[in-house]
Amino acid sequence: MQPITTIAAASLLTASGACAYAALWPQSQLFGKVLVAPRRPRQVALTYDDGPNDIATERLLEVLARENVRATFFMIGSFVRQRPQIARAVAAAGHVIGNHTMTHPWLPWQSAARIHQELADCNAALEDTLGTAVRLFRPPHGARRPYVLRAARELNLTTVQWNIIVSDWKPTTPAELLNRLERGIGRNRRRGKASNIVLHDGGDQGLGQPRLPTVEATASLLQLCRSTSTEFVTPLDWLAATE
Repeated sequence: MQPITTIAAASLLTASGACAYAALWPQSQLFGKVLVAPRRPRQVALTYDDGPNDIATERLLEVLARENVRATFFMIGSFVRQRPQIARAVAAAGHVIGNHTMTHPWLPWQSAARIHQELADCNAALEDTLGTAVRLFRPPHGARRPYVLRAARELNLTTVQWNIIVSDWKPTTPAELLNRLERGIGRNRRRGKASNIVLHDGGDQGLGQPRLPTVEATASLLQLCRSTSTEFVTPLDWLAATE
């Protein structure tokens, strides 16, 4: 028989691993339901986090407009307060805008009051700027605990995660980003799933983050998809299909 201390330690390790998976793995549903992607392998949702951001967001709008593609922008409320004109331009172009908290903290380690404040303040910043209600929420880093999802529901927000991430916040090239995007889309299609891609038009450390490689990779991906049966959608399209 194993010593009780060994059994307890093993149980604790297993529980810790399960909690880490539930908190950090973007597709986990253990702490509550999150929207990732349906079984529609030809569909792709382009989503961008951490904006609005000078230069990069405006250039991204030009790229998306050329291809007549709608995307989703999960914006940080404090940046929206500083650059309301960019947020309004995104909305005016027909894109979806979602809540990415007010200051981009790691939510699982915050108090319930702080979590609610982060979401509510971002909602207020967006709704004051845009004049419309917000429906989508993405937790910073995809990290959550049960109360994060509860706070989102209380504010009538659907939590959206992803199934492709390409580390575009790190120094890289547009060609490498495109390669990662292609591999991710191919993997999801083999699994019979749509692709929910998270990219970054900004960065949580402040305005002016260098995100032009992301813009260029987006342009290349859209050009590549011209001759395919790819359908670009938003998470709101998937949500509407389940309502």
